[in-house]
Amino acid sequence: MLYTIAIYLYQLVVMLICPFHKKARTLFRGQRHAYKILKEQVDKNARYVWFHAASLGEFEQGRPLMERFKREHPEFKILLTFFSPSGYEVRKDYKGADIICYLPFDTPSNVYRFFRHVRPEMALFIKYEFWRNYLWACHHYHIPFYSVSSIFRPNKIFFRWYGRTYAHVLKYVTHFFVQDEQSRELLASKGYVDNVTIVGDTRFDRVIDIARLAKDLPLVERFCKDAPFVFVAGSSWPPDEDLIIPYFNSHPSMKLILAPHVIGESHLKQIEQKLQRPSLRYTEANEKNVAEADCLIINCFGLLSSIYRYAHVAYVGGGFGVGIHNVPEAAVYGVPVLIGPNNKNFREAQDLLRMGGCFEITGQTLFNAVADRLVSDAQLRTQRGKVCKDYIVSNAGASDVIFSTIKIKN
Repeated sequence: MLYTIAIYLYQLVVMLICPFHKKARTLFRGQRHAYKILKEQVDKNARYVWFHAASLGEFEQGRPLMERFKREHPEFKILLTFFSPSGYEVRKDYKGADIICYLPFDTPSNVYRFFRHVRPEMALFIKYEFWRNYLWACHHYHIPFYSVSSIFRPNKIFFRWYGRTYAHVLKYVTHFFVQDEQSRELLASKGYVDNVTIVGDTRFDRVIDIARLAKDLPLVERFCKDAPFVFVAGSSWPPDEDLIIPYFNSHPSMKLILAPHVIGESHLKQIEQKLQRPSLRYTEANEKNVAEADCLIINCFGLLSSIYRYAHVAYVGGGFGVGIHNVPEAAVYGVPVLIGPNNKNFREAQDLLRMGGCFEITGQTLFNAVADRLVSDAQLRTQRGKVCKDYIVSNAGASDVIFSTIKIKN
């Protein structure tokens, strides 16, 4: 009851701030529209597998499984739901799913209405998603529920004294596919042993697929041609750019590809004002002017995962804010990766820091020192890049284990 009251209050707050908050407005409208999508698009005679991702990162983790379902079980249709606008608005046209919509707030009435429209044969929720009422409904309707690439830590609500009642939601999970041993041990402390498998992170499978199918980018290739050193900074924020741009300005032999996390006009202008060497936005590039630029600013989405392959060294942003972005996306290409200090909750970053494939940057002095070493020592770059590539390859295969474990009815 307390959980449901909290969800209703959360929903009410979102409604109240809608007029003043764009993301809240997008979320509220999208959730209301979800029922219309389900009503119009659900085929009552079809068999559905339901994938749910909170946001874009979780979607990328679940994508290898979705695409494998499509390939190997064409008798199923894929229902994909998102909670966050940052996931849905970017991937609402994803061709790998048959129906894509927001997941309405986890109230009993919303859950009842959702399952009235669609009754999937199984549900796969990615990483952190444990909505109590949806899980109870899956249990009630005998729908197997799988938690994929999940991570559990002692500070999570399930393992705190005040979360004992909410922890009962875990009993509705058919099988946990966890990323590490600590998660397995924490679940074992709650009595979940036989339905827990350590598989690692499905993102490793995803980044290997991305690298294998990387897009041809003739303009980026032209920009990088004959450059002795190319530095690619992905998902950068202003604190990241305040380290990278001064170094770039003072090193004329270096070319920079900068893919900021936020590509609004005001942020792009801030970047351009800091640059003291010729720069060009990707959307304005052509064969002639791209070769004359020293910095290429990627002011559009969907290219970064392919652009990392042009790097001699990569920088993954976010480490001076809420947390680093996707390290495996860069590491898969066998290049050393620089990251900021907020990386403690990211297993792959911690592993690669320990192994030497990643370098932690805490300020300008350290950034300059690490960059100087990597710029001047090609052998060091090769060695550290190999550490990254070998790590990604050795951790692949989670999708195979998951696929062989879940029960698919004929």
